[in-house]
Amino acid sequence: MVRALIQRIGARWLFLAGVILLYGVVLIVRFDAAVSGLSVFGGLVVKVLPVLGIVYGVMLLTNLFIETGQIVRFLGHKSGPLGWIIVIAAGILSAGPIYMWYPLLSDLKEKGMRDALIASFLYNRAVKLPLLPMMIVFLGLEMTIVVTGYMVVFSVANGYIVELLGRKSGGESP
Repeated sequence: MVRALIQRIGARWLFLAGVILLYGVVLIVRFDAAVSGLSVFGGLVVKVLPVLGIVYGVMLLTNLFIETGQIVRFLGHKSGPLGWIIVIAAGILSAGPIYMWYPLLSDLKEKGMRDALIASFLYNRAVKLPLLPMMIVFLGLEMTIVVTGYMVVFSVANGYIVELLGRKSGGESP
């Protein structure tokens, strides 16, 4: 019965309803705490919305003007530094659940994309542009730059390691 209800309504909507209900209870029990929480949330939304707009704008432009065939040409086994720059930027700009990217990455791999670049793309998904303002607020600008820089550098190292391990285990070699 409960499982059927969750499938019919959807777990996301039930979660949202639960959060709204919880805020309603807190509004009744501790009005000041609920108002304080909502004001902090509102401030965070105001800081994050411009970055989200940029991210979705870039995604829209990419979908409109760049074809898969053009991208694959730059991500093949002889891609060079430009391939690394593309996957680092794409990994940082990518949004949505990671499992949605697997079919695209599989398709690109079939067309010749290097394993190292796939690993670097996935590694760079850890850099979340919408969360950078919050990271700056809590950790400071310098720390945010250092951590983000390390993540980008280690994404390249991780890519090379994945490619090396793939070769040793009998995977495809470039």
